[in-house]
Amino acid sequence: MRKDPFSQKQIRQIKPSDAKAWFVSLHDRGYKQSTISTVQCVVRPAFEMAVDDDMIRKNPFKFKLSDVIPKDAFVRTALTREQQDLYLQFFQEYGGGSYYDDIVILLGTGLRVSELYGLTKADLDFPRRCLYVRRQLCRTANRPYFITSPKTKSGIRTIPMTDMVYMALKRVLKDRTPPKTEMVVDGCSGFLFLDKDGRPKVAMHLENYMRLLQRKHRWALGEDFPVVTPHVLRHTFCTNLQRAGIDIKSLQYLMGHSSASVTLDVYTHTDYNSVKHAFDQIAANL
Repeated sequence: MRKDPFSQKQIRQIKPSDAKAWFVSLHDRGYKQSTISTVQCVVRPAFEMAVDDDMIRKNPFKFKLSDVIPKDAFVRTALTREQQDLYLQFFQEYGGGSYYDDIVILLGTGLRVSELYGLTKADLDFPRRCLYVRRQLCRTANRPYFITSPKTKSGIRTIPMTDMVYMALKRVLKDRTPPKTEMVVDGCSGFLFLDKDGRPKVAMHLENYMRLLQRKHRWALGEDFPVVTPHVLRHTFCTNLQRAGIDIKSLQYLMGHSSASVTLDVYTHTDYNSVKHAFDQIAANL
């Protein structure tokens, strides 16, 4: 952006039409609305200061971005009920049992995969049939295991257990072989999900495993079966709750979103049949 001709203009020369045209040009060159919004958040206060200093009469960046740049939030694809059943059956048959319970829990809780692997034994409350999301467990090529807070403050939450999730967590605990020494990561230990070496699993374990199994999708599930990732499972959970009629604030809480607009615009997915079913339920009262 530094080499952009717009950056060579003097502050006094810039009109609202120039600012809008610049943002349109950035969008046409492939910049997402979120990126352009960040740019606006930087330049708008700077020009407001120029207004305060009487350098310009009006802030040219004081406009609603959505009136200029279309929203480009990506609506993820959710699995249908039939596809969910087929995928779980496929995973159980061709995955050799490995990671099956991880998939069941993700599909039944909507957790981010790093939140799933951040769970410790202390985060499970079987009497109340719920689990507590308090952290994310991460690892990168340049950093060893480390703990981060959930993605937003709203990410710290309590998730009810369905019967399938309850049984899956029981199996995970039963099959968990305690390591000789429990790994401690930033003061946390007793991680629920361990790899074959007794170390906590991280997102790349499951992501790589699911990627390898995708080679069998075509002949086992059909060429048109969607690619399934941990994020797709999260979107599917959210959409299942939405279609079941849960209110948006409860759905926002369970997903750990800071804003209900994220829940509505990005993570939910509907079709005519779902709309028709919802419409039929209220039609008598119209």
